[in-house]
Amino acid sequence: MGITKRGLILGSTAFASATVVIVGTGLHWANGQAFTESPKELVDEVWQLIDHEYVDSSFNSLDWDEVRTKYLNQNYTDQEEAYTAVREMLEQLEDPYTRFMDPQEFSNMQIDTSGELTGVGIQISQEEDTKKIVVVSPIEQTPAYEAGLLSGDVITSIDGESTEGMELSDAVNLIRGPVDSTVKLSVLREEKPLDFELTRARIEIHPVRYSVKTGPEGTVGYIRLTQFSANAAAEMRDAIKALEARDVTGYVLDLRSNPGGLLFASIDISQMWIDEGTIVSTVDRNGTSEEEVSSHQALTDKPLVVIVDGGSASASEILSGALQDNNRAVLVGTQTFGKGLVQSVRGLADGSGVAVTIAKYLTPSGRDINKLGIEPNFTVELTDDQRDALAADREKIATPDDPQYAKAVEVLSDTIRGQRQSASAAQ
Repeated sequence: MGITKRGLILGSTAFASATVVIVGTGLHWANGQAFTESPKELVDEVWQLIDHEYVDSSFNSLDWDEVRTKYLNQNYTDQEEAYTAVREMLEQLEDPYTRFMDPQEFSNMQIDTSGELTGVGIQISQEEDTKKIVVVSPIEQTPAYEAGLLSGDVITSIDGESTEGMELSDAVNLIRGPVDSTVKLSVLREEKPLDFELTRARIEIHPVRYSVKTGPEGTVGYIRLTQFSANAAAEMRDAIKALEARDVTGYVLDLRSNPGGLLFASIDISQMWIDEGTIVSTVDRNGTSEEEVSSHQALTDKPLVVIVDGGSASASEILSGALQDNNRAVLVGTQTFGKGLVQSVRGLADGSGVAVTIAKYLTPSGRDINKLGIEPNFTVELTDDQRDALAADREKIATPDDPQYAKAVEVLSDTIRGQRQSASAAQ
């Protein structure tokens, strides 16, 4: 199966603020109106998508034909009954990333890829085992970020409504709302209850921020990448070119709490750092592997250190795994999230949609990091006090008061010093 990388998503979770590219909208038009299938046709359409594309040809050891027979032998009086049947059908795959979205949920996924959204600026997921609604990460310079919500916060209620037993999509819909309206989130952080009243806003998301910082061996180019949205590669290219013009001696790339995004963005950004070598390979249900290889488009060969943590997922892991395996960068921080699966998102005839896991990906050395993550070269754990201090004062991030950043600069400086000594010895 050929995989068109521009139609694939790698987000670690279903996000309250995700940016995705939709593959094959599946809309049929008649006289200017969208043609809506019958409920039973919808069920069969989803079954067919899974049958043709799902990454596991055993369908989690299910008799997939028997599943089709069971659900097509039922009668459905409306679309809602069909939606319930489809969700039941997909749940049997036990894959949290393969999921059905009703028209509202599907619309929520189609947030403008220009990077603008309306909400509070948090990315949330639902734990597979406990079903708890958890903050993956707040987006920088948003109401959630400024209020102090943190990765790992468990949302227990939204405007007083308990999230126990709540579907992720329902939580997303409750959190979203008109600009300037408010929403109250109650969370548990390390078993401590906290309340946040947030004012919703229109948010322009710029996934890349950069600056020049001082280091022991000269100036350092610091780049913070918060997500792999459609504009991430262009902004990364601009950042590297601007920092090269400032003649920095090396780079620190911060991927902490970056939950992923678009596959093509991770590949394009990898090309900017890796001049030669494999970036990633994807393997489909038939064992067919497609390899993405760097094509001599690197913008710099200066030393690079990457900071990662448990919130660095999927597309972040493709980039960091490629840099690590090609010996292009040293990784500092903590073990990454561990999502090595690729989804395509398909629109269905009635405006609903389905995300289907169609492949797994491997790092250049052949590592399958799904549920394992990537171990950094230098592990730097933050204490609760250190994490709270950085959350309380975001200006401390990427300063000597940030232990992971401080270690990254130390490792970068050692690398620069070593290169200089080798160059002197060669003369």
